[in-house]
Amino acid sequence: MQPFELTLAAAARQIRAGVLSPVELTESVLARIDAVDPQITAFSNVTAELAIETAALAEREIAAGRYRGPLHGIPIGVKEIYDMAGVPSTSSSRVRADYLPDEDSVVVAKLRQAGAVVVGRTQSHEFAYGVVTPQTRNPWRTDRIAGGSSGGSAAAVAVGACFLGLGSDTAGSIRIPAALCGTVGLKPSYGRVSRTGVTPFAWSLDHAGPLTRSVEDAALAMNVMAGYDPGDPGSVDIPVPDFAADLGREVAGTTAGVPVNLFTEHVDPQIKIAVDAACTRLADLGVRLREVRLPMADEVMATEFGILQPEAASFHEQTLREHGDLYTEDVRAALQAGMSVLATDYLAAQRKRDLFRQQWNALFDEIDILVAPTVPVAAMEAARPEVTWPDGLTEGPVQAYIRFSAPANLAGLPALSVPCGFTDAGLPIGLQIIGRAFDEATVLRVGHAYQSAADWPSWPPVVAAERSVLA
Repeated sequence: MQPFELTLAAAARQIRAGVLSPVELTESVLARIDAVDPQITAFSNVTAELAIETAALAEREIAAGRYRGPLHGIPIGVKEIYDMAGVPSTSSSRVRADYLPDEDSVVVAKLRQAGAVVVGRTQSHEFAYGVVTPQTRNPWRTDRIAGGSSGGSAAAVAVGACFLGLGSDTAGSIRIPAALCGTVGLKPSYGRVSRTGVTPFAWSLDHAGPLTRSVEDAALAMNVMAGYDPGDPGSVDIPVPDFAADLGREVAGTTAGVPVNLFTEHVDPQIKIAVDAACTRLADLGVRLREVRLPMADEVMATEFGILQPEAASFHEQTLREHGDLYTEDVRAALQAGMSVLATDYLAAQRKRDLFRQQWNALFDEIDILVAPTVPVAAMEAARPEVTWPDGLTEGPVQAYIRFSAPANLAGLPALSVPCGFTDAGLPIGLQIIGRAFDEATVLRVGHAYQSAADWPSWPPVVAAERSVLA
């Protein structure tokens, strides 16, 4: 097995035991990027020289007994919207082609302090405003989209080009690409992870979080990423647990809500079958399944976009006016649409969002988690990204994918996507696990139990064809 094939947790154990060096691990990952990234374009900028220098420093520190923890010496990818001192942080846009931050975003600073090795910047849909990431292709089938806006991070993790990819999630942009690329993606609770130094999309809906190959890896990443930041107005001062501590604890007795609405409408039958099978697997582990009806299901999309569009437009108002020609056509059109939203409509959407949050939080008085599909359809064709349902409704990626991911953004609840199977076309399917606010520990524990019991292939064909040693 090549070093890049390990999970983050396994690589960390080998590094700590002295079996694997950070330099050897980083060189393996950089070689994987060279071999595979031309096919998928997960990276906008590979910082190979910086990565080797950081890995060599980690190796010296560990040899001297200054081990910083499980992220020490681990190669990671940083989404373009996260500031990195001295490294171009373009938000995948020509608008910011010359932007060179003076300091790291809070999350990047935490990861560097933990000894992580940044191997490059991962592609984002421009300013994170979209669910396609047009620069990046899906590693399972390169004629399909990777999802977005964190498509670069999801694809990079899927092919072994990094062990942790940073993502952001305003309407599903961590979970959607995670599901489409067959990786794990966690959107934490609103306020759990700092967004300081992360280019805003819609400030009251934005979340920062990890994409990884395993749930255990996501827990280890959260142990570093989470925490109160007084510089982030949305940050919540609440204790941060050890998210990895109880991963092996039994999930028997946990109550999972299974929706009878919202997640059951306009969904690919193959995805429904896979998610139903995942629920059966959870039941075999002792999880109690309980049908639930979700409140305000018909209000999700109108409320999400009633907030998202004007908040995004307000951030871009000046640059859109002065440099509108530099935006891509789809993002420029979306921002212009946001400019037309009335203040009264925005405030009405925020009031409705408060009610939505209240009612969804009340769901968890009787259940511990909610389980549902992450997305209603697997990765769409890149040349024509749309789906037509049997009743004749045609949806583009924004309309189709966000329907299932936006509720957790509106309610601010933690939501995890974990692989749960494949379509007949060999495309990954994601299971979404939503929990109580600030109860990521339970979400991760259930996700880990399911992933440990399941047996899904983890290597996309684009990687398997390139590997010198098969797992």
